[in-house]
Amino acid sequence: MSSPLPPEVPTPVEASAGVGETYTSTAEPAHGPEEGGGLPQFEFQHWGGQIIYLLFLFVVLYLLMAKVFAPRLRRVFEEREATISGAIASARQVQAEAAGQAEAAKAEVEQARAQSRATAAAAKARVTEAANARAAEEEAVVAARIAEAEGQIARTRDAAMTNVATIAADTASAMVERLTGTSVKPAEAAAVKGA
Repeated sequence: MSSPLPPEVPTPVEASAGVGETYTSTAEPAHGPEEGGGLPQFEFQHWGGQIIYLLFLFVVLYLLMAKVFAPRLRRVFEEREATISGAIASARQVQAEAAGQAEAAKAEVEQARAQSRATAAAAKARVTEAANARAAEEEAVVAARIAEAEGQIARTRDAAMTNVATIAADTASAMVERLTGTSVKPAEAAAVKGA
């Protein structure tokens, strides 16, 4: 079982009753419909002050917008427009320079091609001329060798022809001697040689 509280400690019910007695209510008395209860901003007697307050705020905000914020925004827009127009102008200038450089490079390439064609044609002409000169020299050397060989052949032929009569006489005398068994006299050999 629970032990009872000592008699000097008041119970919670008694304590709440004591608080109500010591404090007074701070709530205002309720207004009736005839006194205009409700929100004060909807009461006509406060409208004049509210309108003046709103006009003052409007003027302050208008002055802030017109003198502070709008010039800053205008300056930002002008700087942005100047930056964009400058970038566009520089891009157009760079594009024009690039087109000029491309044309110059194209002209240089065409000039280099023409020079290379001319150089190739000159080199081909030099090589052809050198080859023709070398061929002419070699033909001259070959012609000289052929002429020398023909001369040597002619000399050898003439020498052989001079010896043919002697060889024929010797052959005839050798054949006669073999066939007949008798030797040929030198006078007869000379007759064969002279024929």
